[in-house]
Amino acid sequence: MAQSSSATQNFVGRISDIALNYLALLKPRVMSLVVFTGFAGLIVAPGELHPSLAALAVICIAISAGAAGAINMWYERDIDALMERTKDRPIPAGKISPNKALIFGILLNILPVIVMGYLLNWVAAALLAFAAGFYIFIYTIWLKRRTPHNIVIGGAAGAIPPMIGWAAVTGSITWDSIVLFLIIFMWTPPHFWALALYREGDYAKAGVPMLPVVSGASETRRQILIYTVLLLPLTFVPLILGTAGLIYGITAGILGAYFFWLTIKIIISQNDKSARRLFGFSIIYLFALFAALIIEQVKI
Repeated sequence: MAQSSSATQNFVGRISDIALNYLALLKPRVMSLVVFTGFAGLIVAPGELHPSLAALAVICIAISAGAAGAINMWYERDIDALMERTKDRPIPAGKISPNKALIFGILLNILPVIVMGYLLNWVAAALLAFAAGFYIFIYTIWLKRRTPHNIVIGGAAGAIPPMIGWAAVTGSITWDSIVLFLIIFMWTPPHFWALALYREGDYAKAGVPMLPVVSGASETRRQILIYTVLLLPLTFVPLILGTAGLIYGITAGILGAYFFWLTIKIIISQNDKSARRLFGFSIIYLFALFAALIIEQVKI
């Protein structure tokens, strides 16, 4: 009996480890913010969607984003093994074979597009497929190892989820959803370049031409400031369009002012601590902006 119980526990433990490794392939921390912004787009869109279909749309966005991340890990397994931040990912750590990761990613990329197309609409499904394809082929395969502007152009993939959520409800693309896209698009360079500032050695070792590696820390800080200055006024456009209200406006104003201050601090301080603070706060900033959009709709 004791041996049987031990064997069962070992089997369950093994299955649990495999599941966790495949879950890690989906980049759950990155995926969570993508899913949240997609959910916000769905909530603020005009019209109604049955709760079960709304949940299905969010699940499709989550699976597609995760699947694109899995193929990203498959393609970048060589440089992931060289970087301190990524060396323990499932493929370089030898927990999942590259072929299994690729098959897993391909299957999970196809499934949500088909489901969203048939059960919701093909506009949302097309945006979902475009976001995944852009991340895999344009950012991962074409841009990342070739240009320091990889984040600027490639950031479009992570900015599309609010448009997908919006289209899931309306079946259309409007200026309201495009503005939500542009907010994330402009947020992405300051967010990732702040990370790149204090991870410059990792990127240099892996041969990834991130902006600090190619152009230096000073130019990277200058570009962060430029994109921040472009971002902050853009966050108030939803107020003009009527997509957002007072709660969102106050949130955008207060957090935007602090975002700008942290950007100034990285130029003044020029150390890793200031870059880490900006990177950490940038996640809170985007989450809070889209949370404010959701809260306003819930109150209504």
